[in-house]
Order: sequence, then structure tokens, then C-alpha cells
Amino acid sequence: MSDSMDKTIERINELARKAKTVGLTDAEIDERNELRKIYINAFRGNLKVQLDSIKFTDEEK
Repeated sequence: MSDSMDKTIERINELARKAKTVGLTDAEIDERNELRKIYINAFRGNLKVQLDSIKFTDEEK
């Protein structure tokens, strides 16, 4: 994983812990939602690359 994605995940986890203990401000909720969108888009992109690279070797006749 890239360093920026590691930092994104780390910040998402920090906000999750804070949400469970003391709660989040409106700005932190917005930040969390934006970080989640970034993470999900990166995950989908990586999954698409993996699926696109699959080669079928046993074709039906």
C-alpha cells in the first residue's frame, strides 16, 4: 500500500475510535465520510485491476 493510503486508513481508524468514545464534531464526520470515499474508490480500483488481469486458461469447447 502507498504511504498516503496508509495515512488515510490510520486517520479513518482514529476517527472511528473517537466516535466510539467521545463522539465526532460535524467537521470530523465530514472528514470521515470523505476519507471513506477515498478508501472505497481506491479499493474498487485495485479490485478492478486484479480482475482485469485474470487470464482464463481452461476454455470450454
